[in-house]
Amino acid sequence: MTEQQHLEVLSDIKRMMERSSRYMSLSGLSGVFAGAVSLIAAGIAYYWLHDYYTQWNTSGRFDPAAFDLLRIRLIVLAVTVMGLAFAGGTYFTWKKAKFNKLPVWDATSRKVFINGLIPMAAGGAFIAGLLYNNLEVMVAPSCLVFYGLALVNASKYTLTDIRYLGIAEIGLGILNVFFLRKGLYFWAIGFGIMHILYGVIMWWKYEKGAAKEE
Repeated sequence: MTEQQHLEVLSDIKRMMERSSRYMSLSGLSGVFAGAVSLIAAGIAYYWLHDYYTQWNTSGRFDPAAFDLLRIRLIVLAVTVMGLAFAGGTYFTWKKAKFNKLPVWDATSRKVFINGLIPMAAGGAFIAGLLYNNLEVMVAPSCLVFYGLALVNASKYTLTDIRYLGIAEIGLGILNVFFLRKGLYFWAIGFGIMHILYGVIMWWKYEKGAAKEE
C-alpha cells in the first residue's frame, strides 16, 4: 500500500470510530427552526408585556389578577416554544440520519439525551422555585445558563461545535444577571439569534454538500 492509501485507511478508521462514539446526526436546520420559533415567541411576549405595562400606567395601580394572567400566558408560551423546538429538532435530525443511513436512536444518542436532560431537569426545577418565590426577573438568565450547561454536558457525545454554543449561552445568561430587566432581549438573543447563527454555520459546515446531493 502507498502512503496515500495508508492515510485514506486511517481516515476511514477515524471516521468509523467517531461515528461509534459521537452522535453525528444533529442538523443545523433544527437550530435555525428553533431560533425562528424563539424570535416569534419573543415578539409575542413583547407585545403582551407592552400591553400589560400600558394598562398598568393608565390605571395607575397594580392589578394582581392581570399579572397572574400574564405570568400564566408567558409560561404557556415558553412551554409551547420548547415543544415546537423539540419537535422540529427531532424531525430534522431524523431526516439527516435517514439520508446518512444512520440510526436516530442508539446508545450514543441516548447518552446525548441523558447528559442534556440532567441540567435541563435541574434548571426546570430551579426555575419553578424562582416562579414560586416571585423571582421572575431571574427566569431568563437561569434559562440561558442551565440550557448552556445542558449543551456543554451533551457535547461530549456529539459535535463539539455545540460546546461553543453552550459556553456562549452560559456567558449570555451570566451577563443577563447584571441587566435583569432586559431578560426578554437576552432570551431573544440566546434562543433566537444565536440558534439561527449556530444552525447556519452547522448546515454550511456539515450539510451543504449533502443538500446538493439531494
